[in-house]
Amino acid sequence: MNWLQPKLNLRLAQKQVLTPGLVQMVSVLALNRLELREMINQEIMENPMLEVLGDDGVVSENYTDETFVKEETEKVPETEASNPFDEFDISSFFTKYLDTGAASGAGSEREETEKPGFDKFLSSPQNLADHLLWQLSVSICSEQVQKAAEVIIGNLDENGYLMATLEEIGQSGGYSAEDVEEALAVVQEFDPPGVGARDLKECLLLQLKLIDPQNTLAQQVISDHLKMLQNNQLKEIARALNRPIEAVKRAVDTVKKLDPRPGLRYNKIEPRLVEPDVAFRKVDGEWQAFLNDDDLPQLRLSPVYRRLLARDAADRDVRNYVKERFTAAVQLMKNIEQRKHTIVRVCQSILRRQKDFLEYGIDHLKPMMIKEVAEEVGVHPSTVSRAVANKYTHTPQGVYELRYFFSESVNGPQGGDMSLLSLKRLVKKMIEEEDATHPLTDEQIAKRLDVEGIHVTRRTVAKYREDLRIPSTHQRRQKG
Repeated sequence: MNWLQPKLNLRLAQKQVLTPGLVQMVSVLALNRLELREMINQEIMENPMLEVLGDDGVVSENYTDETFVKEETEKVPETEASNPFDEFDISSFFTKYLDTGAASGAGSEREETEKPGFDKFLSSPQNLADHLLWQLSVSICSEQVQKAAEVIIGNLDENGYLMATLEEIGQSGGYSAEDVEEALAVVQEFDPPGVGARDLKECLLLQLKLIDPQNTLAQQVISDHLKMLQNNQLKEIARALNRPIEAVKRAVDTVKKLDPRPGLRYNKIEPRLVEPDVAFRKVDGEWQAFLNDDDLPQLRLSPVYRRLLARDAADRDVRNYVKERFTAAVQLMKNIEQRKHTIVRVCQSILRRQKDFLEYGIDHLKPMMIKEVAEEVGVHPSTVSRAVANKYTHTPQGVYELRYFFSESVNGPQGGDMSLLSLKRLVKKMIEEEDATHPLTDEQIAKRLDVEGIHVTRRTVAKYREDLRIPSTHQRRQKG
């Protein structure tokens, strides 16, 4: 049984480890200007070494930001012998932060308690789960049914549909099948009508049961002919049910009043505040990228630390703390500058490829891949991806997300390359200009594109149409 005895083996392996500085650099690069501003303000609160440069741009002791950062960066100690912090008298600076006795004594400054902002008093919007849980709290049911109902509410999507099976709900908390079914019935009685349904058919039937329970024809249309209803095949429905077409139309009018996504009214997405991170402007006939950092705090290292120069005036723990804060401050300033440099270089590469878009509009957008820009800039594709993530640019054509400029290439007219976004836009334009009484089929769109020198199949057109969330030919047809 020697193979069961413990053994000690030595093995060499190489692996890439990100230092805290590199982790921060990656994180800072991915932030847009609103997120960066919030992050800088947070760092200023946590690091006493950081200060905000005033509007006049004056730094005490005739030091500019660049000069001061450069000098202090060069002094970052590699050994204890060359440690510049040994020369700092920082005990007096830290009195009110570290000396609790002094802080509590007579004559010491009283720290003001931070008061909550006005926004703390504003009510936060209620979402679907909050609305349902409130109704559950005033419902009469057993403890097990109430707990199962809470699980059901937690498994609803934004539209109000149940995403888990009843078996999964029961297994998650050891609830009986009867308790789970009763819990679902309880939730489905809540407002908004149709919530807790497992599919569209059940959702519509739940609403119809509440608003028009006697409408058996509408119930039949939903239960047995929902697919034909989605395709607006009213004659076929009337024939299948052996009912007059006018009666079917009245039933369909009732169905159209129902909400297929009842949960959305409580899960509304608030409008996003977009502030462009970059501006594309033409200067002396050349397109240039300008980073929008007008209201970003301009950081500098606090000159207070340069004036505290009495050797050995502070203990070792305090010096170590100052070193740590100093290193963190310099690293943050370097990473912010690196972010600016990377974004500008990426945008310059975009400008070289998208001049026609800036000059003539969206129809002239060129295909462009992240890998191509990464090779030109000399960075990894993931760096480019982070540089353009959630960032917007102001252009003569409007405000666009930087990711918008990256698109796959497809065969365009005369064998040239064409942006996939431009091709989808062309498909959308054809459909918008079609005769509503005789809408174009996917095959007809493919043939029209072929005439223009763009060779795509019917299935490809159907995929583009679905990506654009455009209904099928049957669904678009309107009666003249």
